[in-house]
Amino acid sequence: MSETAPAGIDVRTANVARIYDFMLGGKDNFAADREAAEQIAKAFPESRDGVRLNRRFLGEAVRYLAAEAGIRQFVDVGAGLPTQQNVHEVAHSVDPSAKVVYVDNDPVVCVHGRALLANTSTVAMVEADLHEPETLLAQVAATDLIDFSQPVALLLVSVLHFMDDPYAQVTELRQALAPGSHLVISHMSMKDERSGDTDSVREIYSRTRTGVFPRTVADIRRFFGDYEVLDTSRFVTTSEIKRFAVLGWAGVGRSR
Repeated sequence: MSETAPAGIDVRTANVARIYDFMLGGKDNFAADREAAEQIAKAFPESRDGVRLNRRFLGEAVRYLAAEAGIRQFVDVGAGLPTQQNVHEVAHSVDPSAKVVYVDNDPVVCVHGRALLANTSTVAMVEADLHEPETLLAQVAATDLIDFSQPVALLLVSVLHFMDDPYAQVTELRQALAPGSHLVISHMSMKDERSGDTDSVREIYSRTRTGVFPRTVADIRRFFGDYEVLDTSRFVTTSEIKRFAVLGWAGVGRSR
């Protein structure tokens, strides 16, 4: 992006979607985002590789859900800026008729997403907030792409750690899903041995509009409720899970 501020965009305040974009090697970011990303990388040198692994985990999870679990409906909440190997691209590589709805609460992200997806009839982008799950579900249903009476994959990838207490909201979303549905989560973790570094990252994100709330693995797993959590090594290697445990944890759950 040009450093000149387009209408409605605050380029002086770091934005979590643009920080993520920069770490993935994208160009939709500004100096404030790049500065924040560099500071995060100082606290956690593993962070850039971790962001790329997170993206690969998402792709592998979607591929598994489409190819092996037979899922044909995907709702990606907190989707952020479009990048390489988006959910609909991975799902369509298995079945071009798969339906995908992206959800984000950032109006600028949504405008960008709608422009890129304008000619794709099986994909939509809606502006909604995870803090208001009932409204979010209604807006997703209004696209006429997702039938909540049938299995759905709900993707909450790198979004829950930007909310201070999202358990009730996730429970409401999970309870709206039909039997055979799946839940995909990745989340920033909290480890005692790197607590100082985690505090540094908290301080960096406090300058954004969201803040960040890392959790223990046990607390992250609580989001799955009574879903069966699959073996994460199906999607990333065991060595990668160990290497990036200080950064985050990810899992795929299946309704029983």
